[in-house]
Amino acid sequence: MVTIRLSRGGSKKSPFYKIVVADIRAKRDSGYIERLGFYNPSAKGGEVPLRIDAERANYWIGQGAQPTDRAKQLLKQAAREAAALTAA
Repeated sequence: MVTIRLSRGGSKKSPFYKIVVADIRAKRDSGYIERLGFYNPSAKGGEVPLRIDAERANYWIGQGAQPTDRAKQLLKQAAREAAALTAA
């Protein structure tokens, strides 16, 4: 089974997450199938806190990939931000 989840990077007390498609049996930070984007919870100033390739995420969900709870929240957040940009 394939899942969409976060893979942690960054240094101690400064997390940076990659949003990836991975086999459910793989370890958190091990190899993955495809990188969909990133999430930077400690973004400051002009840094981008979240970027996701929504088209590829929808493709993988259509193929049966199950997003984790946090990944599902981030996908919804990215969709809201994209909708706000197109409406403005």
